[in-house]
Amino acid sequence: MTPQRVTLITLGVKDLAASRAFYKALGWEESSRSQETIAFFQLNGLAMGLFGLAALADDQGRPDAPLGTGAMTLAQNFESEAEVDTAFAKALKCGATQLKAPEKVFWGGYSGYYADPDGHVWEIAYNPFWPLNADGSLTLPDE
Repeated sequence: MTPQRVTLITLGVKDLAASRAFYKALGWEESSRSQETIAFFQLNGLAMGLFGLAALADDQGRPDAPLGTGAMTLAQNFESEAEVDTAFAKALKCGATQLKAPEKVFWGGYSGYYADPDGHVWEIAYNPFWPLNADGSLTLPDE
């Protein structure tokens, strides 16, 4: 088993119903494995969960911890600047907060940032140096 992997990302959320609605509005399909207290979305080779903040802190064994957001970035890469613009506009229409509109960036690509309704930061990007696989997943190219 390779130690360099991620199988599940769980985001702590204030309002599970609102967060479920946001991701569904983006076009994400909720897994049948979801329950009343947690939502799961199957991604390419991993899953993402939405779990109430208090329940997540309790599950971590630190029920009084003030869990926060914004200290990391989740990212989606696309095959063109036009796809980035479309995805960004859709996220805003679904209730995301604009942090930085998509623009050409110093490393030669094109990206923007938004926050989901709970403040989780997403980068939406086109990187001409990192072609995507047919299923939309990313394998970092060798030099």
